Amino acid sequence: MFDIGIITASDRGSRGEREDISGKTVATMLAGLGQVKYYVVVPDEKEALSGEIVHMADHLRLDLILTTGGTGLGPRDVTPEATLAVVDREVPGIPEAMRAKSLEKTSRAMLSRAVAGIRGRTLIINLPGSPKGVRECLEVVLPALEHGLAILKGETGECGEA
Repeated sequence: MFDIGIITASDRGSRGEREDISGKTVATMLAGLGQVKYYVVVPDEKEALSGEIVHMADHLRLDLILTTGGTGLGPRDVTPEATLAVVDREVPGIPEAMRAKSLEKTSRAMLSRAVAGIRGRTLIINLPGSPKGVRECLEVVLPALEHGLAILKGETGECGEA
């Protein structure tokens, strides 16, 4: 089981004007993978997002951080920039897989700017802001997450088995 953090980027959610259904969807879908140890809703601001990622990775030492929201083309959508500012290495296959699968359902998937990366021994993945987008993208990555996190934590080696 892994320790998980969830960050929802939402101006309205951070002011209490909107219920965060997407963050709850993430938590529900990851129940079999681990325990949500930290959850926060922050405004769409690069410093707030980066600060929470650093706090969760460096201080709380969580294994997995999932963000939801802020990955589109809007002027306040800065989650990818906030993530890239604090990761050590990118993991491009994760967002590529999410976009590829989502493109089967809607051409709007190509507008996602989501990224994934590693900070220390923490994997960070950006998810869309809608509950439907969260579900669709997590369905794509969940089958590989346990193995990827075990490798990152040094609990298993690379292997060619599917």
